[in-house]
Amino acid sequence: MSARVLPLRRPNGLRVLDLCCGAGGLSMGYYLAGFDVTGVDISPQPNYPFTFVQADGLEYCAAYGRTFDLVHGSWPCERYATVTRWRGNPDDHPDLIGPGRQVMQATGRPWVMENVPETATAGLLRPDYLLCGTQFGLRVRRHRAFETSWGGGGDLVPPCWHHKGLLAFEHKGERAYADAMGCTWMTNLEARKAVPPAYTHWIATQFLDMEGRNAA
Repeated sequence: MSARVLPLRRPNGLRVLDLCCGAGGLSMGYYLAGFDVTGVDISPQPNYPFTFVQADGLEYCAAYGRTFDLVHGSWPCERYATVTRWRGNPDDHPDLIGPGRQVMQATGRPWVMENVPETATAGLLRPDYLLCGTQFGLRVRRHRAFETSWGGGGDLVPPCWHHKGLLAFEHKGERAYADAMGCTWMTNLEARKAVPPAYTHWIATQFLDMEGRNAA
């Protein structure tokens, strides 16, 4: 595992709040786009590379979300994920997409919400962006849907390109998944729920372009 990234003042002067941040895969994407990043998660995240607050995401967003320039929420996905229906009971996991959207909207700030594509299929999340690692040259198949307060738009990414050599098709161990996503600072276990930084790096760049700012 590589050394942690030291949080530095970023070039665009904007601050993003990453709720339910986990070990920081999507946080890293915002950092690479030039944002100062603060992550919030209800569980300890010892390898999180930026400013971290252990707290309930809904409560923290209600109290402090308006002080940030952009708010991101990765509300727990276990309730909606196909794997939960295979291996567990969806009712054992909270339904936070509706409450999460409501608390982010109440900040009056631009916001982004991420979840598994099953939430879009079920009509719970509007898929303004539906992204896959192959669209960014990554050798990993990990689809995620993103709903934004600005409704999408911006430059297009190429379509998915799934082939048998991709991780998720060709099992080579969890360390390989973490590294292929660009989440090299995480442990194998942390990477199980991680999302490649490339996704939010690209979304943040779209946001900065629409705001008339230059991305890092």
